[in-house]
Amino acid sequence: MTNHWLDLQNAKVFLIEGSNAAENHPMSMRWLTKAKEKGAIVIHVDPRYNRTSKIADIYARIRPGTDIAFLGSIINYILTTKQYDDAYVNLNTNANYLISDDFKFEDGIFSGFNEVDHKYDNVSWGYQLGPDKKPLKAASLDDPKCVMAKLKEFYKRYTFKIGSDISGIPEETIKLIADTMIKNRPGTIMYALGMTQHTVGVQNIRSFGVLQLLLGNMGKPGGGVNAMRGEPNVQGSTDMALLVNYLPGYLAYPNHDQQTINDWSHYAGTFRAKFLVNLLKAWFGDNATKENDFGYGWLAKKNGKKNYSMFRIFETAVEGKMKMLYVMGQNPMVTSSNTTVCFEGLSKLDMLVVADPFMTETASFWEKPGADPKKIMTEVVYLPAASFLEKEGTKSNSGRLVQWNYTMIKPPGQAKSDLEMVDLLFKKVRDLYASSTEEKDQLFKKVTWNYPKENMYEAVLQEIGGFDLKTGEHITKIVDLQPDGSTSCGAWIYAGVYGGGKNLSKRKDNKTDPSGLGIYPGFAWSWPGNMKVLYNRASCDKDGVPLDKKNPLVWWDAAQKKWAGYDTPDVPVATDGPDTPNGQRPFRMSGEGVGRLIAAPYKDPDPKNAELPRDSSGVLADGPMPEFYEPVESPVDNILHPKVAINPCLKYPRMKALQPIGAVKDYPIVLTTSSLTEHWCCGAFTRNVPWLNEIAPETYVEIPEKLGKKLSISTGDKVRVWSARGEVVVPAMVTKRMETLQCNGQEIFVIWMPYNWGFKGLSTAASTNLITIDAGDPNTWTQETKACLVNMAKA
Repeated sequence: MTNHWLDLQNAKVFLIEGSNAAENHPMSMRWLTKAKEKGAIVIHVDPRYNRTSKIADIYARIRPGTDIAFLGSIINYILTTKQYDDAYVNLNTNANYLISDDFKFEDGIFSGFNEVDHKYDNVSWGYQLGPDKKPLKAASLDDPKCVMAKLKEFYKRYTFKIGSDISGIPEETIKLIADTMIKNRPGTIMYALGMTQHTVGVQNIRSFGVLQLLLGNMGKPGGGVNAMRGEPNVQGSTDMALLVNYLPGYLAYPNHDQQTINDWSHYAGTFRAKFLVNLLKAWFGDNATKENDFGYGWLAKKNGKKNYSMFRIFETAVEGKMKMLYVMGQNPMVTSSNTTVCFEGLSKLDMLVVADPFMTETASFWEKPGADPKKIMTEVVYLPAASFLEKEGTKSNSGRLVQWNYTMIKPPGQAKSDLEMVDLLFKKVRDLYASSTEEKDQLFKKVTWNYPKENMYEAVLQEIGGFDLKTGEHITKIVDLQPDGSTSCGAWIYAGVYGGGKNLSKRKDNKTDPSGLGIYPGFAWSWPGNMKVLYNRASCDKDGVPLDKKNPLVWWDAAQKKWAGYDTPDVPVATDGPDTPNGQRPFRMSGEGVGRLIAAPYKDPDPKNAELPRDSSGVLADGPMPEFYEPVESPVDNILHPKVAINPCLKYPRMKALQPIGAVKDYPIVLTTSSLTEHWCCGAFTRNVPWLNEIAPETYVEIPEKLGKKLSISTGDKVRVWSARGEVVVPAMVTKRMETLQCNGQEIFVIWMPYNWGFKGLSTAASTNLITIDAGDPNTWTQETKACLVNMAKA
């Protein structure tokens, strides 16, 4: 989240898209309801009418996978009618930056595309630079070479009619949504996996960013783009590098061509290199010195040209190139799309280790219905794990709030917490390598790993929060971190979480809120620096005066000569005022220091180092602006560019024998999937709870009445749903929650299924992911479980 849960109460309008917040994030409704009581308007965009739709003032049914077209038509309307926040856009975005003369976009392809590799050379997307290597700026936003002009030219194709023909949302509804968002500012956007589980998932979210920047809704109370994470601590897990391409704190993971910190800094910048040095000091302690590049050489480097996503884990196993897999806190035999690939991969391993509180489908993959255990040689080791109720530590929620989780419950039998297991495992491995002289094994000898048995969890949090190594004191804030190895910090965004020697995640002051905006600075601790609203410098004008005098968040205090406020000011240096370059960097985590309407590659020069950039702005694999592409399996042609129907950067199928693509003539129905309130994700916990099984006893398929009539299917009938990849037999629910859509004159049938079931637990059923497609977004490789083609008939 750019903002936080309590901040929802400050919004005047909500766009909830790709989320059924009322059911899957029910606590959000507490704050949304407070906003509604003050007159806020709720818009819900979803293929399925659900409990969130019920509380919405405006509901729009959308064809799965067409969000970019819908949002693009709103963005075009704002641009053509000039209803964007002109002062905000000029001050806080790259709208007036000049783009390279070589930049082009034609027939669905941006300049620099390599058809063989499915990759872009993004040089032509960059800015025109001056002698100081800074972007040149246009005199006005009418300059045809500036970002704003390129944006207008790009989006002019996205009329309300095009948006409607692609998405199935009526033109008048799109206009109503656009006008409602324009007239009610600040407004917030809430989204979840319904936006990310697509082959254009990242560009879906980029569309949100462009929209909110144009409306001037970023960095303000009641504004922002707010991701609603699916697990209580999934935010914390990604903060700590659960994502394959990151180190803790979202630092780029080193590639094979970055053999030194200097090499890495050419890519990421000296600003972030400081945080990398602090991470290495936290890991390697006294063994990390300036002379040995702070131990950077001990880190394994990934091949920058390879895909290390979860998909490739199982595909690599199928290819016989992976011998062992350790799975903890995940159940891919239920949650991975096209689970056949997962099963085939697990069957080819020498050993599989699964740590989980319950015997999951992954731990028992060889029991899959129809499998022959005699042909599976994989040795399976099951490690009983403590549940979330039986372990302590921090949980970081969607709003970046880090809270301590207490427990007085001991896990049963020999079950251990994740931290205990990892600690034991590492120490055993270290012992085994103790006598090795090979360079690749030195990592195990050099790493600092001596957490005490008592209070181990707090010891780890202290390491994450950071130390001044000269004084032994805990780091209190990010600016205390030094690039010379005199400080350490396990994740720079958490710097200060143990400031003053106190575990700030344990704080419980829910009474004190001087702002009246729901900030409560003394309740737990938010990263970074206890900040609640990211980019909050943008809530002020160029002179540092709050734009909303009634609800000020931060401001420049001329008397104190520093930035002050109810929230932690999001500025590079607190004492650098509006009359300095640092005082005009409202989006300081980009190289440009401003919000990026076009995501151009850019390396900001370091005034202290002529050879290295200070910071680097990355670009997406599939373009500097969000272009609409159809899902891999689509019921219609791409009316914008038929020859480039799907994301051109997509490589699919990766294994033709296991990843067939269905044609609309054979599979004329669109399937979208999501979760239920009563069952959690893969269901490993909830399907082992009898009373939850009583409420939601089995999986099913929701189908529109018109489709039910066409196929002679009634509620309760057993139906067979099949795709090019597999089939399931489930009961049908014929319902008004699903309706047919009209897209470019064509009738589209959409059905919905939950994915929470498998063949283990107290409630069993075939997994919906047997039939979903495992194509993935080329940036994140998130699976396209929200849109694929199927067929259906009575069983």
